[in-house]
Amino acid sequence: MAKPPLRILLSNDDGVDATGLKLLERIARGFSADIWVVAPEIEQSGSSHSLTLRRPLRIRHLSERRYSVDGTPTDCVLMAVKHILADHPPDLVLAGINRGGNLGEDVTYSGTLAAAMEATLLGIPAIALSQHREGRQTPWKTAETHAPELIRRLIDAGWPPNVFINVNFPDVAADKVSGTEVGYQGRRKLGDHLEERIDPHGRPYYWIGALRREEASRKGSDLAAVQRAAIAVTPLHLDLTHRSTLRHLKQALA
Repeated sequence: MAKPPLRILLSNDDGVDATGLKLLERIARGFSADIWVVAPEIEQSGSSHSLTLRRPLRIRHLSERRYSVDGTPTDCVLMAVKHILADHPPDLVLAGINRGGNLGEDVTYSGTLAAAMEATLLGIPAIALSQHREGRQTPWKTAETHAPELIRRLIDAGWPPNVFINVNFPDVAADKVSGTEVGYQGRRKLGDHLEERIDPHGRPYYWIGALRREEASRKGSDLAAVQRAAIAVTPLHLDLTHRSTLRHLKQALA
């Protein structure tokens, strides 16, 4: 008996009208016709794994199998799995394609990663996808060219429960991609630059800038991979326990 087609849920943090989400929808249709989109009504970049608890959420039915939620990416995945698709949850969640990389410590801030995290917590395999960019232009063609085969290979390979996959496409033309590298999460810090400005009433306000303090990219990291024009693939684990410190503190506090 033939297997039923995959039911795939798409979400993001750039908003339901984002270019990257529309691109991901086209890619996903190469795997299945059973594609559902549940994404934030407006951009939610930097929202991390936040859940809306102090106000009601509203869902808009935009078209067949396409919805927006006036909340965070976490809200979107939760509402999709527990309400919109409650009778038949998705087999796979794809989050993105984010406009800009999610590398190093970006993963702790990213709403794109949060959508994949929430899916994983709900027991659904998830892949977060981001198109790295260093200038004003986003090389969408790179993700469009390489994502289908990479997603297919990841689905075939599989990964354990409580793990999700973070993918970053490098900021190079599609034909300049040097390969795929599986590596660890590197280190860089977002928001070191704060800019103060004055509003028309003479009151100060502040922008958290996008400048980053980056480590020298060590071999094997996601940062090093995209600098070498490779696609970075990083498996991320939801258990944040630091095992060696756990053992140390058990002895110290016994």
